[in-house]
Amino acid sequence: MRLTTLLFFVCGVILFFAIAQLTARSIYPINPLPMTSASSGEEMYGAYCSSCHGRDARGGWAPDLTALAKRNNGTFPTVLVKETIRGEARINAHGPKDMPAWGAMFRYVGSGSRLEIDVRINNLTEYVRSLQQK
Repeated sequence: MRLTTLLFFVCGVILFFAIAQLTARSIYPINPLPMTSASSGEEMYGAYCSSCHGRDARGGWAPDLTALAKRNNGTFPTVLVKETIRGEARINAHGPKDMPAWGAMFRYVGSGSRLEIDVRINNLTEYVRSLQQK
């Protein structure tokens, strides 16, 4: 009787963890970040930003990035863009901060050094600046 109860309990625990693992994978798929060049803001935008902000940066389900300067009295908000990419800024348009903190994720693309992360953020920011409406 005790052996049957123990066996039933062990099988239940194994089944629980197997279902939990399958559920976790379907809710939170693990996709490695694509490798990009730190020197190409355009390449990084295409790999990391375009799926939400659109290929033309005019907004998919995320904000239009071509109107940042326009919404800021004609001045491109460089510091805010860098802080947003790094994951330090809280942007109301993002609601519950759905935008990934790319600064933290950039540690896993390339060397992961602080200098390379800064280069990536600077080049991505400059690319977004180049997309501003005239």
